[in-house]
Amino acid sequence: DATYQAHTQPMLSHINVGTGQDCTIAELAQTIARVTEFQGRLTFDSSKPDGTPRKLMDVSRLASLGWTASIDLESGLRDAYRWFVEHIDDVRG
Repeated sequence: DATYQAHTQPMLSHINVGTGQDCTIAELAQTIARVTEFQGRLTFDSSKPDGTPRKLMDVSRLASLGWTASIDLESGLRDAYRWFVEHIDDVRG
């Protein structure tokens, strides 16, 4: 069955990793601004929508494998940003 195959056969597809909690694009942008200490102004033009207004990761495949997120979005972004800043010279090549 599918559960057995998921645990015993190599996976030929990717798995989305996320918290499974919904957030708006505006909330995501505000979180990134907070993490990066962005001092500018965020503006959103609702007359020109681009993509979906909300982003929600489907974590059902992860859950079926027994995994759940232990780091919230803001903490994960903060850790990733801190690593990037600490390694910026390596990233630039």
